[in-house]
Amino acid sequence: MTSSPPGRGRPLPLEGEAGGAEVECDPERAAQPARGRDVPILVVAGEASGDMHAARLLAELRRLRPDLRPFGMAGEECARAGVELLAESREVAVVGITEVLRVLPRAREVFELLVAETERRRPAVAVLVDFPEFNLRLAKRLRRLGVRIAYYVSPQVWAWRRGRVRMISRCVDRMLVLFPFEAEFYAAHGVHVEHVGHPLVDEVPELPQAWDAPRAEDGPRRLVLLPGSRRSEVEKILPVMLASAAEIARRVPLCVTLVRAQTVDRELVDSQLAAHAPALAALRVEVVESDQRFCVVASSHLALCASGTATLEVALLRTPMLVLYRLHRGSYWLGRLLVRLPWFSLVNLVMQRAVVPELLQGDANPERVAAESLRLLTDARARNRMREALADVRGRLGASGASMRAAAAVAELLAGAPAEDAA
Repeated sequence: MTSSPPGRGRPLPLEGEAGGAEVECDPERAAQPARGRDVPILVVAGEASGDMHAARLLAELRRLRPDLRPFGMAGEECARAGVELLAESREVAVVGITEVLRVLPRAREVFELLVAETERRRPAVAVLVDFPEFNLRLAKRLRRLGVRIAYYVSPQVWAWRRGRVRMISRCVDRMLVLFPFEAEFYAAHGVHVEHVGHPLVDEVPELPQAWDAPRAEDGPRRLVLLPGSRRSEVEKILPVMLASAAEIARRVPLCVTLVRAQTVDRELVDSQLAAHAPALAALRVEVVESDQRFCVVASSHLALCASGTATLEVALLRTPMLVLYRLHRGSYWLGRLLVRLPWFSLVNLVMQRAVVPELLQGDANPERVAAESLRLLTDARARNRMREALADVRGRLGASGASMRAAAAVAELLAGAPAEDAA
C-alpha cells in the first residue's frame, strides 16, 4: 500500500506544517549524472546489523550517484564500502539503558565530532541507520543545520516511547522501514514513509538445512551459539549459552560452534571459554567468524541466539532456535514498564505469534535453556511445527531488492536538495 502526498518532490514540511504519508521512489527519477566534484553525504550506523544494511545501501546508491563521498560513523562493512570513518560504531554500541552510562562520554565526543564535520563539509543529506538513542538526537541537530535526513531501519517507536514519533515527523524527511506494519504506523502519524522491504531477503541464501539431510537423526547434534554483536550483550549471554551447552552435552552427543561477530573482540570470547573450560570438559567449542555464519547455522540442528537481527537470519535458514535476552536489572525493569509488545524477538513479531521460545532475563538460565533445547532436539513434532512456521518468514519480509529501493529514496532526496548544499 503506497500513496504520494501533495507536493511530492518539494522540501518536506518543517515543524508546524502538514505531515507526510507513505510514498515510493522512482529510481529513474532519482538517478542523476555525476556532478563536477564529489558530493559529501553523512552516514551513521551504530551496530553490526546497521553497518551491514548501510553498506548494501551505499553499494546500490553509488550506481545512481557515483559522485558521492560518504563519511561518518559505522563499522568494517561500511569502511569497505568506501565510508570515511570518523569514529567506529563499536566504540559506542551497547544494549540496555544503564549500560549506556559506560560509553556516554565517548558517545558525546563522537556526537559533537559528527556535528562539527557536518558543519564543515555541508552534506545535503544524511543517512541514519537504526541506533535510535544516538541517531534521533543527531537528527534534531542536523535538521537545524538544514541537512535532509533519510532514516533507514526504524526505531521501534511502535513498541515503546511512542511520543518520539512527533519528533520524527518534524526532523526526518524520509523514513525507510523494513516491515509493512511499520509503514502503516508512520503513515497514520503523518511521517513521510516508504516500506522498502528487508535486505536480509537478498543477503541470506537458501541453503540445505541439517534436519533435511538423509539420516539426520544419526550422529552428534550440532549446536550453534550466536551471542550477539555488542560486548555488553556477549558478556551477559555467552556464559549462559556455554553453561547450557555443557548441560545439553550430558544428555546427547553434541558438537558446538560459536559465531563471533566482527565487532566483538576475540579476547572476550577466549576469556569466556577459558572461564567455562571445567564445565565444558571434553566438549570442544569451535569459534568461527561471522562471514561463515550462514553455512554454519544451516548445517546446525539448533541455534541459541541473542535477540536481534540474527534471529531473522536463523529463521530464513530454517534452523530451529531459542532466543535469549539478558540485561542489567535496572534496564530490564525500566524496559518492562515502557515496552508494549507481547514478544521481543523479531521472528515472533514478524509472524505475529509465538513461533520460537523466548527466554528473557531470569528465564535465560542454563537449566531452562537446556530443557527447551533438548525438547527441540528430541521431539520431532515440536521441531517440525517450528520449522514449518520458519519457512513462512521469508515471504513475510517482502520482495527482493530492499537495498536498491532504499538507495533510490536517498538518491531522490539528493536530487531534491538545494543546489548550493548538494554540490
